[in-house]
Amino acid sequence: MSSVHAFAAYKAKEELRPFSFETRQVGRHDVVIDIKFCGVCHSDLHQVRDEWGGSIFPMVPGHEIVGYVAQVGSSVTKFKVGDSVGVGCMVDSCQECASCGEGLEQYCEKGFVGTYNSREKDGRPTYGGYATKIVVNEKFVLRIAPNLPLDKAAPLLCAGITTYSPLRHWKVGPGSKVAVVGLGGLGHMAVKLAAAMGAEVTVLSHSEKKKEDALRLGAKRFANGADPETFKTHNRYFDLMINTVSAALDLNSYLQMVKRDGTMVLLGVPEKPEPVHPFPLIMGRRSLAGSLIGGIAETQEMLDFCAKHGIVSDIEKIKIQDINTAYERMLKGDVRYRFVIDTASLG
Repeated sequence: MSSVHAFAAYKAKEELRPFSFETRQVGRHDVVIDIKFCGVCHSDLHQVRDEWGGSIFPMVPGHEIVGYVAQVGSSVTKFKVGDSVGVGCMVDSCQECASCGEGLEQYCEKGFVGTYNSREKDGRPTYGGYATKIVVNEKFVLRIAPNLPLDKAAPLLCAGITTYSPLRHWKVGPGSKVAVVGLGGLGHMAVKLAAAMGAEVTVLSHSEKKKEDALRLGAKRFANGADPETFKTHNRYFDLMINTVSAALDLNSYLQMVKRDGTMVLLGVPEKPEPVHPFPLIMGRRSLAGSLIGGIAETQEMLDFCAKHGIVSDIEKIKIQDINTAYERMLKGDVRYRFVIDTASLG
């Protein structure tokens, strides 16, 4: 066991403050990681504010973790000291159910163990990446290629895989017409990944200020989601629509832009449920679907794809002492496009 410096939320809706905890004993299959950078996901904010319910305090957020292997257990075979590695949203699962058997640990039928705000199988709370170290079973550790800068690779562990997984599942490739709704932490990764897969990407955003960024990131087209003309000119246009926004959205109108047999995939979670009328689905044999992250194998596939195509996140590095300000800025959409904590600031 070793002492870890971190920042934590002690209660819901309170500012994060310094915190320390002891790691678990290093088991035979465990990897000890010196954390160098950790991305700041919007779900961190939801959970420290207990907006989804069931939050465990004190809470150390962070599930976009990258760093170097500091120690390995006696039976570890995949990693050695000094390797560049990452940890995403999961640190364990039952490893027995049908989903786990298919490499879909994110859909573990007994519930995966989250990197933070969750409990290990022994009941111990999990603490995330706003910290200096983490101990993880090697099955849930990812390899980071040398050509990916660690700070810009950190958000790939959540924002990257959350968008890569539906793009792969719905078989996006050359000739696919993909709409990305919202250009934030998730949206900007969806644009980069879909473009690298050969798709024609259109960004649908309420902010005209993001048009230049959308095109720079790889989109071929930009359309204002607040303009009624957009819905007319894109009627039945898209094969796949990746909806990344957490704000209220008229899903019925957006579905009209999806082709027959096309799909809108929901990645964001609005505060209140949005009504969906059956007609937009029935009249076009359209599908409305959801998608979580990816399994461990698919996450490694995504990291390797990003290494091959030189894809990383657009980030703004911050010190941990600035995390509460970063949360406030995130609520205002004032980040292009992911905050990443430099954990050296933890001392």
